[in-house]
Amino acid sequence: MRVVPNLYPAFDRQEVVIHSPDHVRSFAELDDDQVALVAEAWTSRMDEVGGEVLALINEGRLAGASLPHSHSQLVWTETPREALEDLPALLEPHPLARRGGVVAAVHPVGAGPYECLIAPEGSGGELTDGLVLLRDVIRRLEKIEGARPWNAWRHAGPPWHLHVLPRLTAFAGIELGAGVYVNVMPPPTAAERLRPAG
Repeated sequence: MRVVPNLYPAFDRQEVVIHSPDHVRSFAELDDDQVALVAEAWTSRMDEVGGEVLALINEGRLAGASLPHSHSQLVWTETPREALEDLPALLEPHPLARRGGVVAAVHPVGAGPYECLIAPEGSGGELTDGLVLLRDVIRRLEKIEGARPWNAWRHAGPPWHLHVLPRLTAFAGIELGAGVYVNVMPPPTAAERLRPAG
């Protein structure tokens, strides 16, 4: 596990978290111990440096990844925290899996097919469990759709949560111009397809 400065930062401070010394192309290839190290690296860097940090993964060229090796980024931004007071209600309709007080669920109003939220069910929930569920969601997606580009990002909250957005469709004029996202797959259908792929 390595954390290094981004060679081509878009922000004043931007770091790259290299997920494995082995040449793994996908986050889905990591084992539980490697996923735990990713969570530890994110938490350690956020605690050490402080400030507003956006942790994110871009996998695949269409999702913005420039390297084939599995990695994530930590970006110190002025982006405000996203507070989701109704997060439990968003997770309830379409749950996929649970681990250690954290649940992964299909987003009920996602921007695209198979968009998911991963968050604590109550006041606890460890980031490691959330990242293991992220890996699980990506593995399910690969079984259904094959290896596809995807983005994931962590909001500090409250409560903290992860968004997962597979890039199966392109954002066009309506999405980019009006900020209105047209999701061609109903969330119940996405949940029905993802559940048995676990």
